[in-house]
Amino acid sequence: QVQLVESGGGLVEAGGSLRLSCAASGSSFSFLTMGWFRQVPGQERELVALITRGGTTTYAGSVKARFTISRDDAKNIMYLSMNNLKPEDTAVYYCHSRHTDGNNYWGRGTQVTVSE
Repeated sequence: QVQLVESGGGLVEAGGSLRLSCAASGSSFSFLTMGWFRQVPGQERELVALITRGGTTTYAGSVKARFTISRDDAKNIMYLSMNNLKPEDTAVYYCHSRHTDGNNYWGRGTQVTVSE
């Protein structure tokens, strides 16, 4: 079993920055990929950024060059550094992990609100 807990969301003005954290516990060492997704009410959850066990990263086109995903394996924490935030980045951000046993885990989410 894996537990994922997000933190770091909040209210920021357009152009500002935030750093989200995802603390993983349990059998987190067995992950294949970890990622950040976001969801706006009434819309589907979408991938924001992904990092593989080997460190390869993937970004949604809308956030490339503004967001950076990273991982501290010693602390079992994944980060999402978000710069030059835009109102359209407003969403609930979820941490996700996919594991070697085929299981997927989600955190409860953290709200990010970007004002004009």
